[in-house]
Parts: sequence; structure tokens; C-alpha cells
Amino acid sequence: MRSHSYDDVLSGPRKRKIPEVPAEPGLVVEDPASGYCGAVVKIEYGNVVLEDRHGKHRVFPLNPAGFLLEGKPVTLVPAKAAPKTPARRISASGSVQVQGLKARVARDSRIWVEGKHDAELVERVWGHDLRVEGVVVEPLDGVDVLSDRIGEFGTGPGRRLGVLVDHLVAGSKESRIVDGIRDENVLITGHPYIDIWEAVKPSVVGIRAWPKIPRGTEWKQGICAALGWGEPYEGWQRVLAAVGSYRDLETPLIGAVERLIDFVSDPGDES
Repeated sequence: MRSHSYDDVLSGPRKRKIPEVPAEPGLVVEDPASGYCGAVVKIEYGNVVLEDRHGKHRVFPLNPAGFLLEGKPVTLVPAKAAPKTPARRISASGSVQVQGLKARVARDSRIWVEGKHDAELVERVWGHDLRVEGVVVEPLDGVDVLSDRIGEFGTGPGRRLGVLVDHLVAGSKESRIVDGIRDENVLITGHPYIDIWEAVKPSVVGIRAWPKIPRGTEWKQGICAALGWGEPYEGWQRVLAAVGSYRDLETPLIGAVERLIDFVSDPGDES
């Protein structure tokens, strides 16, 4: 006959450990005291709400070993919340932001725009996309020098140029310059507006429409005079500050810039 140690005698029969079960919605348990059987609906204020097969709810405290699961006692505990999936953040251009972005090394390809204001507006709306693709935007200071600048740049596979031109309409000086460019590694797009300012929707800057400026008057000076915006640099600050996303821009500009980004970041142009 096996003898018991002194500790065994004092401790008595060992208690069986009652398992803890997460109170997941839909889990069917029974309250042994009342015989009520129902599915877990939710946990609130330290109680569990159960629903029976007739759709009626009853509330029970979350006591240790307070329920039966498949005939065996269990302790219901709050279920762990599923980790939240980070909400997708949308960039100003409407693209999904790349989280934890580290700007890639700049490509040899470039996007050229006519001036400083064009570059600032493109950066404001498409800056995230440009950093993802490693594309640098540079101002030309006018399209009159476009042909010479392309020759100096030296295009080729993996060294493409995308050019954004203002007032690219039939019969304009800009269209005549563009028609003279023949290079498969150069894509020129444009918009019909006299200046990049006009590609911003009037309502965004609080006006009904952009004023018509007489020929012979410098356009930005005329706009600022007509609207009482002071000097052009002050007017531009007002325009740029009003732009929050692509929704604030006219469609022709959006399409033109998107095509350029696609062209210069095409994997096929990598050497």
C-alpha cells in the first residue's frame, strides 16, 4: 500500500484546472444554475449577454467556472480584439500612400515643367508618387529653350524626359515648338490654360471664374490686379495654399501629369 506524504494529506484532492475560453460571438454555452442555453452576443460591464434560440437575451456575470461548454465547466473570458488593419492613407494625387516610404534613388529620367510655380504645384499634389518612383521635377523657365535643353540632356533608354507645357493648344507658340520635337524618349503633354494658375478650379480660390486678361498684359500681373491679390508672388501663395489634392485641379492637368509620371517611371526604361 502506497503511503502518502504529510503534504499530500494536508492538501487533499488536487483541484482540476478549469479551462478559460474566449467569449467569441456565436459560442454556445449553458448556465448550469438556470439551465439557460444560448449563444454569446457580446460582453459588457463584466457580464456576458447570451441569446437563446427564440432570440431572447439574458445577462450573466463572468464568474469563474460559471458556464458549461459541451457539458464541461469553463470560465468565459473576454475575447482578444483582432488587430486593427491600418487604414489606407490616400495621397493628394489619389494614390494609396506607401507606408514607411524611403525615397528611392533618383532615376536618370526627369520631368520638366515650364516654371517654378508649375514645379511647386506638381510637388504639392504628386510629391508622394514622385518620391515612390524616384522622379525629379525640374523647371525649364519657358519652352523656348526646350529643343536645346533636350540636346544637352542626352536622352536614351533609361534616360527619358517628360515635359509639361502650358497653353498647349492648336496654333499657339507652344504647340509649334512641341511639333518640332521628335524623340521616342521624350513625351510632351500639356493643358489648354494660359498659366498653371488657371488649372486650379476657380471655386478653390474663392472666385467664380478666372478673369479674362487683355492681350499685351502680363497674365499674372493682370490676374492679381483684377482680383486685388497684390503682387504675383502674393497671388501665387494664395493659389498654392488653396490646393489640397487633385480634386482641386482641372482634369486636363491631372491627365497630363499622370501620363508623364507613368512614362518616366516605366520599368521598361530601366537599363
